[in-house]
Amino acid sequence: MLTGFLTKKAAAISMVAAVSLMPLAGCAAPASADPPIASVPQNRTDDHTRLLDDSYTVSQRWEANSPAHPEFAIPTLEVGDGRRIMFDRLYAKRGSRELHADIFLPAPSDTPSQVLVLVHGGAWRSGNKSNFYAMANLLAQRGYAVILPEYRLAVESPYPAGLIDVNAAIDWTIRNAGMLGIDPARVAIGGESSGGQLAALIAYTGGTPLFADGTAKAPRVNALIDLDGVLDFTTPLALRYENAAGEDSVAARWLGGSMETAPQTWKEASATTHLSATSPPTLIVSGEDDRFTAGRDEVIATLKTNGTPVRHVHFAGLPHTFWLFDPYLGQVVDAIDGFLQDASASRPQQSKE
Repeated sequence: MLTGFLTKKAAAISMVAAVSLMPLAGCAAPASADPPIASVPQNRTDDHTRLLDDSYTVSQRWEANSPAHPEFAIPTLEVGDGRRIMFDRLYAKRGSRELHADIFLPAPSDTPSQVLVLVHGGAWRSGNKSNFYAMANLLAQRGYAVILPEYRLAVESPYPAGLIDVNAAIDWTIRNAGMLGIDPARVAIGGESSGGQLAALIAYTGGTPLFADGTAKAPRVNALIDLDGVLDFTTPLALRYENAAGEDSVAARWLGGSMETAPQTWKEASATTHLSATSPPTLIVSGEDDRFTAGRDEVIATLKTNGTPVRHVHFAGLPHTFWLFDPYLGQVVDAIDGFLQDASASRPQQSKE
């Protein structure tokens, strides 16, 4: 089962100083459950020891939601038909800190694949790239290449470190297009929960210096897939939850301050701030709680005005992170596949900036 595999992956992280943290506010726990900021020391960039918050896992989400949703089942991966998986490929280094990506590739083909870089969630402080294994496997079955990067989380390095890391993973993917058998002009980004927020911010700032990894401009992507990720931190709906505990809120601890003390950072970190005529086609997938896609209406209205394909798929009555589980995992993959195919037919390829 996927749960056991996740456990092995977590245990393989060497020399980790474990941090005992309360359940994630970004996954529907109360913001007041967060520990004080002072209780989380920072990592040293010259040290191989780093902090770990393991409060967001597939098994944790199943235990929290399965009593109310007995239909939830943790997926089992079935790999075959020439599909390949490349684990822990180094894509960047931060001092002695290595950053890796897992890569799911379809069966070899003469036609280069559309790529989807998927960013895991976990309230900006937890989670693992393995959370997306089941979805990546299903997408590879449909001919997609899927890149799953790890990135620095808030307990290690706060905003904007993780954004710079994910852009580095996209750059690495484009540079290695030949080896991977992909089309470097067809790289999309997606993410779940806080990873969806990161993905949206990266998608709408592509082609600008913001969050670029040592290059003049960050890479552009040809589509965005946002699975229940906040799009505007500054809306009343988002602030009601993300800023509820002030300086001790999960978002504040990632962004370096509350909305009251760091308002410009909260605005900069909102994807809606960066909407433009060059923003890529966007799919927003939401569950029962609108708080997780706060800012959605502005994104949809702006993209429609700009003539950019945008689609909203709502799963009524389903809790946050429902996409991790059967029978809804396959339905979400259907939505992603259908949207990317339609967007590809209606839009030119992305710029290679």
